[in-house]
Amino acid sequence: MTAKDTYDATRRRFLLAVGTLSAALGFCHDGEAQELAPTPACGDEGAATLKQGEGPFFKPRLPERADLRELGGAGRPVELSGLVLTRRCRPLAGAVVDLWHADDKGAYDTAGFRYRGHLVTGSDGVFRFNTIQPAVYTGRTRHYHFKVQAPGSRLLTTQLYFPNEPENRRDQLFRRELLMRVADASDGLAARFDFVLDIR
Repeated sequence: MTAKDTYDATRRRFLLAVGTLSAALGFCHDGEAQELAPTPACGDEGAATLKQGEGPFFKPRLPERADLRELGGAGRPVELSGLVLTRRCRPLAGAVVDLWHADDKGAYDTAGFRYRGHLVTGSDGVFRFNTIQPAVYTGRTRHYHFKVQAPGSRLLTTQLYFPNEPENRRDQLFRRELLMRVADASDGLAARFDFVLDIR
């Protein structure tokens, strides 16, 4: 089985799992989960995910949780999911995926852990967070912060961006290579990004 066959098989299992979970959580559109194309592509010519700085608001020891939504909180719901892969498209088990971001007003919680959390991938390399869409704030477009590290790999620190945001053109940190695939869901958005770590 080639690397591409392995990647395609992993992607099919991932989409089935996402579709099942999305339907259960109400993130489906007209009764069906929307398929989001993988990003970026891995393979023999594939490059690792682009690195970016962590910014001033990172906090260590994020709680282990996949649901970052706040009870009674505002903000458009987002189901953010994807795979953690090697450059040869193998899913990476045991990868720690840290996520933190601003709230619906563009503020970061520096006293506690609102909109902060981490999870560990299983054998299929899948990660899945339920959170909200962060607001734009001065100088920055909408974005999520991530740190991703698999056993034996170097730490990847990066940021992910929403497509079709007017502020993307004005944010000097914005990179097209870090755009998520985003689709409307029944009560929010479904977003996907596949992290490719620099492991062959």
